[in-house]
Amino acid sequence: MTTEPTPALKSPTHTPKQAAPAHPADATTGSSAPKDAARQGVHNAVRPNPQAIDGAALLAEVESFHRRFNALPTQAAYVAVVLWNAHTHLLDCFDSTPRLAFLSPEPGSGKTRGLEICGTLVPNPMAAVNASPAALFRAVSMESGRPTILFDEIDTVFGPKAGDNEELRGLINAGHRRIGVSYRCVAVGDTQTVQPFPVYAAVAVAGLGWLPDTILHRSVVIRMRRRAPNEHVEAFRTRIHEPEGHALRDRLADWADTVRDRVNGAFPLMPDGVNDRPADVWEPLLAVADAAGGDWPERAREACAELVAAAANGTKASLGIGLLTDLRTVFNGADRLPTTQILAALTGMDEAPWADVDGKPLGSRQLSKHLSEYVTADNQPIKARNIRQGEGVVKGYYAADLRDAWARYCPPPPAESATSATHPEKLPLTSDNGVAETTA
Repeated sequence: MTTEPTPALKSPTHTPKQAAPAHPADATTGSSAPKDAARQGVHNAVRPNPQAIDGAALLAEVESFHRRFNALPTQAAYVAVVLWNAHTHLLDCFDSTPRLAFLSPEPGSGKTRGLEICGTLVPNPMAAVNASPAALFRAVSMESGRPTILFDEIDTVFGPKAGDNEELRGLINAGHRRIGVSYRCVAVGDTQTVQPFPVYAAVAVAGLGWLPDTILHRSVVIRMRRRAPNEHVEAFRTRIHEPEGHALRDRLADWADTVRDRVNGAFPLMPDGVNDRPADVWEPLLAVADAAGGDWPERAREACAELVAAAANGTKASLGIGLLTDLRTVFNGADRLPTTQILAALTGMDEAPWADVDGKPLGSRQLSKHLSEYVTADNQPIKARNIRQGEGVVKGYYAADLRDAWARYCPPPPAESATSATHPEKLPLTSDNGVAETTA
C-alpha cells in the first residue's frame, strides 16, 4: 500500500488547505499539530518563513501579554522580563544566564503571577517549589531537554528560618555560567565514581524579602509591590490564557532560530557605568534586544542602567563595606582622625547600625577587627596608628591607609560631601600639619 505524502513534502503548488498553519497561533490544539512537531525536531514540519518574523513586533506582543495580567513596578521591569523570556530560547548562545528575581517585602504583590506568566513563555518550564537539590541536579542534566527552573516561595529556601541550603545555593550559582558543572558520586556496580553534572540553566525566582548575595549579584531584580487602587489587570485563567502564552512561546522559539547566528558570540555595547558582574548579567538581554531591533536596543539599555542603579542602591552591603563607606563620610577630607572621634561620629549617624552592633555601640576592638580584614595600597592590613595630639599621642586611623579600600569597595561618593549624615561641626578640624586638633 502506498503512503500518501505529508503536506510538507508536496510541491510548492499544493493548496493552502493541505498546508499546516504558517502562524503558530493558528495551531494551538493537539500534540500532533505541525508546530508541536517542529518543537520536537521533526524534519517534515512546516516552519515559518524566517523573513516573516518581526522580532521587535513579537517582543512587543510578549510585553502586552505580561501587561494584561501583571502590574510590574516600572517600564524598565517590563523590558527586562520580556528580554529574559526571549533569552531562554537562546541559552547556548551565551556564556551566562541571568537569574530573574521577583521580590517584595509583603505578600500579594504579584510575584507568583509574574512567575506564572513567564512559565507560559519559556521552554520546558519546571516549577521547583520545595524541589530537592538532588532532583534539580538530575532535571538540569536530563537528555530530554534542559528545563527552565521557576522557583516560587524562594524565601522558604533561603529565608532567615530556612537554614543555609548551601547545596541548592551552589547549584543556582554554578548554573549561572555555561561551563558550570556540579560533581557527584555515582554508584557504578560496587564502585563509586565522581561524575560531573551540567547545571547551566535559566532560573527565575519569586519570594519575600531578599536573596543571598551570591545569587542576588547574578540576578535581574524586579521589586514587586501591591497594586494601587487605580492599577487594574486582567484575571489570568489557565485554561484560557495558557494556550495564548504557549503560542507566543512557539513564535519566540522560531524567531530565536532565525537570529541564533547573530546572537551567538555577540558582545553588546553596555551603558556607561555598567561593568563587571552587572555586565555579565545584562549581556544576554542586550544581545536579544539588538537582534530584535526597533526601539528595543534603546529601551533595553535604559532599563539596564535603571535596574542596575536600583539594585546597587538596594543591595544590603556587607558590614565591612558599610563601615568603609561611612568612614569615608566621617573623614570628609581629613587626613587622620583619632579612634575616639571616629567612633563618636559613627555611632551618631541616625540611619547607620553602629550605635547597636550586637546590642552595644561599636567599640575600638570591633572597629580594628573589621578594618584589619582590608589592606592598604601597600597590601598591609589596615591598622590604628599613633597620632600626635597636643602634647600626647593617641591611636587613630589615616586616610592614606583607607583610600585604596575606599576606591575598591565603596560606591562612588555623593556629588557634595557636605550632605553627609555626620554634621561638619561634629568632625574634628585639621591643623596645617594635618594633625587632628581637639576642642575644649
